[in-house]
Amino acid sequence: MTVQRQRSIHLFRFAGIDVFLHWFWFLFAAYEISDRTKSYSSLVWNVLEYLALFFIVLLHEYGHALACRQVGGTANQIMLWPLGGVAYVNPPLRPGATLWSLAAGPLVNVALLLVFFPLGIKLDRSLGLAKRAPDVHSFLIALMGINVVLLVFNLLPIYPLDGGQILRCLLWFVVGRARSLMGAVVIGFVGVAGLLFVAAWMHSVWIGILAVFILSSCWGGLRQAQTLSRLAQLPRHEGFSCPSCKIAPAVGKFWRCGRCGAAFDTFQTRALCPNCGTQHSLTVCLDCRAQNPFSEWISHPVPVN
Repeated sequence: MTVQRQRSIHLFRFAGIDVFLHWFWFLFAAYEISDRTKSYSSLVWNVLEYLALFFIVLLHEYGHALACRQVGGTANQIMLWPLGGVAYVNPPLRPGATLWSLAAGPLVNVALLLVFFPLGIKLDRSLGLAKRAPDVHSFLIALMGINVVLLVFNLLPIYPLDGGQILRCLLWFVVGRARSLMGAVVIGFVGVAGLLFVAAWMHSVWIGILAVFILSSCWGGLRQAQTLSRLAQLPRHEGFSCPSCKIAPAVGKFWRCGRCGAAFDTFQTRALCPNCGTQHSLTVCLDCRAQNPFSEWISHPVPVN
C-alpha cells in the first residue's frame, strides 16, 4: 500500500521510513489552535501543544513500523493526518507477527506514560511551575492527558483501531484469518453506532467524522472477510507456495493479463498468458497481495507434461 502523494507533503525520511503529512492537517490545526486560545497566555503554546500531539502520534506509528520490520514484514511509509496517523505495515501472514506489529504502537504510549511523563510531573512540582510558569505547567499536564487519551482510544475494541485489530489477531489464533476479521468487523459496526451516539450527544463534528471513517473501514473489512472466506474454500495448487506468506495459490482464473486483459490461471500456464502469449515476470499472491517472480513460487519440483 502506498501513500497518495498528491494529497500529502513529504516531511522527511528516517530509519528507511518516509513520513508524509496530509494537506488537510493544516485546516484542522488552524481550527484546533484557535479554539484553545484560552488555555495559555500565548498562542505559541497552543501551537507547541498541537505539534506535541502529532509527535506522540508519530512515535506511536513508528512503534508499529519498526515492530513489523522486526518480525520480517515491510513498513516504509507513515501518513500523519488530522485525526491521527497511519503506518503502512505489511507483516507476515501469521497471527503472532501481526499481533506484535499492532501492539507495539500502544506500547510506545505506555512507555511514555511510565517513564517520561512522571519525570515531567516531578519536575513540575519540584520547581513549582504552577505558580512560576503556569504555561509550562499547563503544557506538561496537556501532554499527559493527550498521551492517556490516545492510549485509551486506540485500545477500544473497534476495528480498525489498534484495539479492534488486536482483538482480531487474538481471534485469529482460534477461528482463523477470515472468521477473525469478520468478528472484529461486526464489533466495529457496533462501535460505530456508539461513536455516532456520542457525537450527537456531545455535538462533536470531529467524533462524527471519525465514526464515518471507521464505518468506511469496517465496510472494507467486511468485504475483505467475505473474499477471504471464499478464497479459503478453493482448492490449491500443489507444488507452489507464495515466497512471502508460504500459502499455496488457489486454483482458478484469478490472474489477469496486463497486456490483453484476459483472465487465466497463471500456475497452469507457467505465468504465460494463453491469449496473447505475454510472459509475466511477477505473480501476485491472492492471499497476501505480495508480488514475486514466478520462479520463486515453486516450492518443490513439479512434473511438466
